[in-house]
Amino acid sequence: MTGKQAKAAVTGSSSLPVPLYEHVKRQIAEAILVGDLAPGTVLPGEVALATRYGVAVGTIRRALADLTADGMLVRRRKTGTVVTGRAPQHSLRFFFQYFRLHGEDGGLQRSVPEVLSVTIRPAGAEEAALFSEPAGEPLLCLDRIRRVGSVPVMHSQIKLLARRVPDFPREPARVPALLYLHLLDVYGIRVAAVREKLSAEIADAKDRRLLGLRSPSAVLAIHEEAYDQTGALALLSEHRATTAHHRYVNEIR
Repeated sequence: MTGKQAKAAVTGSSSLPVPLYEHVKRQIAEAILVGDLAPGTVLPGEVALATRYGVAVGTIRRALADLTADGMLVRRRKTGTVVTGRAPQHSLRFFFQYFRLHGEDGGLQRSVPEVLSVTIRPAGAEEAALFSEPAGEPLLCLDRIRRVGSVPVMHSQIKLLARRVPDFPREPARVPALLYLHLLDVYGIRVAAVREKLSAEIADAKDRRLLGLRSPSAVLAIHEEAYDQTGALALLSEHRATTAHHRYVNEIR
């Protein structure tokens, strides 16, 4: 991200009920999580970063302090502020990097999401009840697949109330990779709590097609309800993953 883009991103979000340092922190965190700031990268000084993001030095200092406390940055006396390569993948503050399939060696897998389709359809009775809406309320639905390397490991359907996300991209290629970050920065929707129900199921035809599985195969089904800062249901999702070479890890700390 260029300095001009970063400044625009922060300025464009400044009307949302989120502290300015939080927007700066999330811009830096996103750059680390998607690999734009590689481990070992030395960040510019606070004055230079303040100029880049168009904020006060104190705002930068607060953002860097939080990222250091979360382990994403480290302060070195002679070197400066350095990217560590670690990410708080189990912290709700960074839940926009939501993916918890680990390799057989225990390492967090770097995955690449691809949105297959974006559609709007009426909510069924059960979905509407979960959202506390009448049946037929329009839902925006994302079908998405995740790959580790070139191997598909998870496919998902994610549903949101369409009226809460006006002007959401309808072209799959334009949907941001970090969906939770997009919801916060554009719509002020902060994911604050998540409830999951896990079960082992036999892969259906869609699982076999998208994940390249043989019949019969098993998949891990994750039914997720994500709630915003007001306690309202923000996203209703189903993720289906192959765990032949991966493990689902959920830590609370």
